Amino acid sequence: MSDPSILIAGAGPTGLAAALFLKRLGITARIVDRSPEPAAHSRALVVNPRSLDMLKASGVTDRMLAEGRPVSGLTFYDNWKRIAAFDTSAIHPRYQLTVLSQERSEALLTDVLGILGVHPERGVSVSVKGQADTVRVTLEHGNGTREEATFDGLFGADGAHSTTRENLAIPFPGTSFPEIWPLFDIELETSLAPDRAHVAFFPKGLMFMIALDKHVWRIVSNLSDPLDHLPPGAHPGKTIWSSSFHIAHRVASVCSLGRVALGGDAAHIHSPLGARGMNLGIEDAYAFALRMADSSRDVPARFARYGAERHPVHVNVVRRVQMLTTMARGDSRATRLLRRYGIALIGELAPIRHLMIGTAAGLDHPKPAP
Repeated sequence: MSDPSILIAGAGPTGLAAALFLKRLGITARIVDRSPEPAAHSRALVVNPRSLDMLKASGVTDRMLAEGRPVSGLTFYDNWKRIAAFDTSAIHPRYQLTVLSQERSEALLTDVLGILGVHPERGVSVSVKGQADTVRVTLEHGNGTREEATFDGLFGADGAHSTTRENLAIPFPGTSFPEIWPLFDIELETSLAPDRAHVAFFPKGLMFMIALDKHVWRIVSNLSDPLDHLPPGAHPGKTIWSSSFHIAHRVASVCSLGRVALGGDAAHIHSPLGARGMNLGIEDAYAFALRMADSSRDVPARFARYGAERHPVHVNVVRRVQMLTTMARGDSRATRLLRRYGIALIGELAPIRHLMIGTAAGLDHPKPAP
């Protein structure tokens, strides 16, 4: 069977990775994004070993490692009193968790795609009009022109508010936490180890801190005033960027329907504490490309196989991340006691410790295979 014509909706890390993986398998996809420019700031900032492994053959991994910073471990505190520490430097034979902003990850993926002759079209929104033997879409360009087009298949990587998912009326069930989570990228003088991630628990919440470079730290918290809960001796400076967000845990009821598939935030959203959002999307892209290159099946069967394989992965990953986040929030006396004493116990139990670290590393399930 001939290679299918594929449209990718969304030029974030999931869509870019899908275009790259497809191109390396001989399929040149068209990729569009409704935003006129890439996002200037990044919520995702860790590339995990699974992603680095999948991107190695394309040359993107070497570029990521050249710019990024390895994370050697994770330290937990109760009101900044250390209660446990995990070493993550040996979680993979070749790669560690690597700090690199989503902005730079997207730029590196775009650069390599450009070398291969694939260029994202920006300021183009996609509406799915129907599907039978092909997928019919309307492309609305930023200059006001409309384009009617058909493709053998569509990969919806268009984010948490996915138009693709909405056009197909695919339910997106789940739950959300009520509180607002502030986020800061801030210049900071601190004695905290810059090669480790740090999680501090407080009676009313938690604070996550990780160094972006020698001077700037990322702070994420569910405390209303996280900068008033910095570690002893820390001296904050200029705020580079600040934002806030709500956390929800949702999984699309299906991630493929006919000749359309969903990946990344269009298929699943969850807390950032598991460092899986961008990385799980890149894995979706890898799995999607493998299925589209399977010439032994017709196109609808390729999409059906993608959906049958990926949906259970999405459900299991989101469930684990939700459990970890629920414990970390400490919104009840029971969860506060669990996180205070349970984290230290996990550090002593190798199987549970490996599962927790494996979740962050993307190694809690097998890598997609041809």
